[in-house]
Formats: sequence, C-alpha cells, structure tokens
Amino acid sequence: MYEERSGRSETVECGLEEEACDRVLKRLRELGEGEFGWVRLVDPAEAEVVRLAEGLGLHPLAVEDAVQAQQRPKRERFGDVLAVALKTLWYLEDETAVETGEMMLFVGPRYVLTVRHGPVDPAVEAARRLAANPDMLRFGPLSVLHAVLDVVVDAYSDSAEKVRTALTTLEDCVFSTTRVDHTQAIYSLKREVREFRDAVQPLVPVLQGLLSDPRQDGRESRSGQWSRDGHEGHTGQEGPDGQDGPARWDGPDGRGPRVHHLPKALPYFRDVADHLNRTDTEVRSLDELLNSVLDAQQARVGTWQNDDMRRISAWAAIFAIPTMVAGVYGMNFEHMPELGWSYGYPLALALMALASGALYRAFRRNGWL
Repeated sequence: MYEERSGRSETVECGLEEEACDRVLKRLRELGEGEFGWVRLVDPAEAEVVRLAEGLGLHPLAVEDAVQAQQRPKRERFGDVLAVALKTLWYLEDETAVETGEMMLFVGPRYVLTVRHGPVDPAVEAARRLAANPDMLRFGPLSVLHAVLDVVVDAYSDSAEKVRTALTTLEDCVFSTTRVDHTQAIYSLKREVREFRDAVQPLVPVLQGLLSDPRQDGRESRSGQWSRDGHEGHTGQEGPDGQDGPARWDGPDGRGPRVHHLPKALPYFRDVADHLNRTDTEVRSLDELLNSVLDAQQARVGTWQNDDMRRISAWAAIFAIPTMVAGVYGMNFEHMPELGWSYGYPLALALMALASGALYRAFRRNGWL
C-alpha cells in the first residue's frame, strides 16, 4: 500500500491462500485519500485470479489474458483499467540461451495488479526502486507501471550486452585458423536472438501508445475524464445505474489518479521508451550481424571444401605419372627396346620420381599442397 504525497509504503501479508483475496479486497476498500494498493500475484491459479478480478471489477477478457500467459506485449483499456502485457527476459551465459517469462499489469484508479509467470520477478526490483525514490509515488498507480517497465527494459539492455559478447566470441571462433564448423552454434544463438526480438519489438508500439498525446489516444471528455473510444461515456460496459458507464482514468468515485498525472509522468515514460528503442535497434543489429556471421561460416566451409578438392586433385595428378609409366611397361609386349636394356628399369624409376617431384613442387608453390 502506498501513500502518494508522503511516499510512505506498507506491506500487507495476505496469509492463507483461501483468505488472501478477501483480505486484499478488504484492504483496498479501506484505502484513504491519496492512497493506492499494489497487488502482486505469482503464477496464480485461475480461480484465484477470477475471484480477485470479480472484486476489482476487471473485464473477463482481462482475466483470460492474465491466466493464459501466452500474450504478446500489448496495451488495452478495459473501462477505467489500463492493461499492459509484457515479456520478462534474462540471459543464461552458461547455456548461451535467452529465457522469457510474462507479466500482466492492470493499472486501475486506486490499485495496480501484477500477474507474473516465470521465475524472474521484476516487481521486486521495481518495489525497491520505488522505496529508494518515493517522490515517484506522486504519480499514483502510474509510478508502479513506470517502475516495472524501467526494470524490464533495463533487463533487456543487460541481456543485449551479454548476447553481444557471446556473438563477438563466436565471430572470433569463425575467423580463427582452426577448422571447426560453428553453424549449429550460430543457428542456436540466432534462435535466441529471434526470441529476444519477439519480446522487445512488440513492446515498442506499446510504449509509443503511452507517450502519444492523451487527447489523441484517450481523448479527454468535457467532464475531464478519459474515454476509450473518444466518445464521452461510451465504453460498452454498464455503469451502476444500468447505463453505459465512462471509461475513466480517475475512477468511478473520483478518488483515483487524476488526469494530470499522465502528462507529468510522460518524461519518465519517454526515458524508458528511449532505452527500449536503443535496445530494439541493438537486437536488430545483432540479428543482422548473425546473418553475416552465418554467411561467413558458409563461405569458410566452402573454402575448406575447395582446399580439400585441390589437395585430392594434386595428389591424384602426382600418382598418375607413376601409374602411367608402370602401365606402359606392364603391357608385356616382346618388342619393346627398353626391356632388353640393362638401364631400362632404373631409368623408369628415375623418370617416375623426377616427374612426381616436379609436380609436387609445382603444386606446393601454387598452394595446392
């Protein structure tokens, strides 16, 4: 639980699982003016998410996204709740592998709900940063969204540096003097970079959407509230009186984060988007460089094969001369002048040796041997 102005925070233990949802909802209902809550779920069961979502008034589609954990990074609005899905990512240096998880954030008027799938939890580091910089809490629930995005994007940057180091090592191996085929290692790293791109690239338009002019993205209505589709009061959801209720940033009771929070927080989100764009460019360059390394490896393999063929051809030519001479004098004709000559046999051996030696020297000089 956070207090926006003072920056004070309070951690509430939910106790037993069957009591957790009721205790969370009760504590959220008791929030005072200028306070908001952050609920963190780790690999939750579907029943747990459904029960909590019903108490918070989340859209059923939002619950489905949180449970399935197979979402691409995206940004959606469900009434007065902003839903953001993103991929967590970390690099395993020992295995040269990129592993991904998923986090879903629901930013409501007085709360933030995060649902994490996977072993890495950016919420821990995000909470630590908020505790170290409580001034950020003046943005209300948006401060949690910014902190989580900042931690995730920083993890992207760190992983990109480690992948770059692995790629540099692989480059050195490809262009070394040793004849080792690294095609499998290149394909393996390229597959990991592709998984990296699938996490980073779709998040770029998500942040760009957050940075867009609110009057273009959410469109401010005459009452100073945000509507999802630009028409005041129409969201496709029924309000308390049975009519279509407005999709608002500041919540049904008017006590949630005000509209002015978003413009003031934009420089911080813009900084995160800047880091993300740099990482996206870096990942794209890694992918392109891997294509070049793969082409270089294929060219090296082709060169090795050509060298082998030249060596085989050179030795075949060298052995062809003794074979030819032996074949001529092995035909067993009676009338061959050299057969009766006492120096015929030594001369034939000398001819084979000299011709073979001359060819060997010629091939050696031309680099075939």
